[in-house]
Amino acid sequence: MYNQGAVEGTTGAGAGSRVFLYEVLGLRQSEETENNSYPIRKSGSVFIRVPYNRMNQEMRRITRLGGKILNILPYSGVMPTNGSVAETNGSAFAASVTEGNGKATPTTQKSEDSKGKTMTQAKAKHADVPVNTYRPNAPFIGKVISNDALVGDGGIGIVQHIKFDLTGGNLRYIEGQSIGIIPPGVDKNGKPEKLRLYSIASTRHGDDVNDTSVSLCVRRLEYQHPQTNETVFGVCSTYLTALKPGDEVKITGPVGKEMLLPDYEDANVIMMGTGTGIAPMRAYLWRMFKDNERAVNPEYQFKGMAWLIFGIPTSPNILYKEELEELQAKYPDNFRLTYAISREQKNAQGGRMYIQDRVAEHADELWSLIKNEKTHTYICGLRGMEDGIDAALTAAAAKEGVVWSAYQKDLKKAGRWHVETY
Repeated sequence: MYNQGAVEGTTGAGAGSRVFLYEVLGLRQSEETENNSYPIRKSGSVFIRVPYNRMNQEMRRITRLGGKILNILPYSGVMPTNGSVAETNGSAFAASVTEGNGKATPTTQKSEDSKGKTMTQAKAKHADVPVNTYRPNAPFIGKVISNDALVGDGGIGIVQHIKFDLTGGNLRYIEGQSIGIIPPGVDKNGKPEKLRLYSIASTRHGDDVNDTSVSLCVRRLEYQHPQTNETVFGVCSTYLTALKPGDEVKITGPVGKEMLLPDYEDANVIMMGTGTGIAPMRAYLWRMFKDNERAVNPEYQFKGMAWLIFGIPTSPNILYKEELEELQAKYPDNFRLTYAISREQKNAQGGRMYIQDRVAEHADELWSLIKNEKTHTYICGLRGMEDGIDAALTAAAAKEGVVWSAYQKDLKKAGRWHVETY
């Protein structure tokens, strides 16, 4: 999965309370901004207050709305006098500002303001998790091993599974983390391109289970420019999806401690994902169920229940379809697979079947699982699904006199509710 950002992640004590101030120019009015009450100015800068764990997704939103980030600063509680301030609701790994020359500038200032976090991620500390082994000013140079298409004939868009060789380096990671990719060239201002973050789609041992590779699931970003109607392609995603075996790539990271799997083998793991949001979930499932992966992890033999609810537009867009269905067939008592195919299936109202509709169908069963203290829930992909998921679980919880919003807060505090949406 892709998480666009101009920042490199660092994670430390109190990181979740950090807030940064984005100075943005040129945001356009859109249905999204109207629905979310973002203050948009026709000219001049808008200042957006962004919590630490939402930086990447806010950068993607700004880019999508045609904005340009002029500056990123630690928020001290003092408001600029020439702009308005908003908060944002995304999720991300980033925590430090990257200068134009590619050097990471750590920030340590904390803010007491923790508002605007609709879905805070797990706060558990993972001191042994590798973070920022390679930084933007000294990236690892990896080589492409393979670049394979994931969308079948008749599907929508271009999505690739890309495997990189890590031989000769010290890049180690675990499931649920991300790496940064620095595309070549310069941006429209003549400065070196900044890194973009992508969720890792392989286990810590790599697809070949030899500890020498890392894999990504990348969709080529393509959209119509709102003013010119010109087709615009994402810089980094276009670069990555066109790579050939042997090509060299600048890699940073790993980053992220918020989407990690629990250590206990009898956990229940609920996964709700859309599109390339399948990336971390593929890593989870391989670690849980793949024979060669289980063979090298005698200390972790998953015995719990994993349930993936996967939203895609068409059947050819079911990413990793053969892998998923093979695991389901082999472990029917431990792995449940549910598709929401929006352009082929209908919901109860006769409309398109989205992931939130599937959640509504199975809300009582999901609620029963979520109440189990060994259940962890992971949501990854498009932010639009969150409200529908909350609505379905609100109704299910209410049947037992439980207020879902309050219960969800307790899940977050316990580190059992993990969200990465954009």
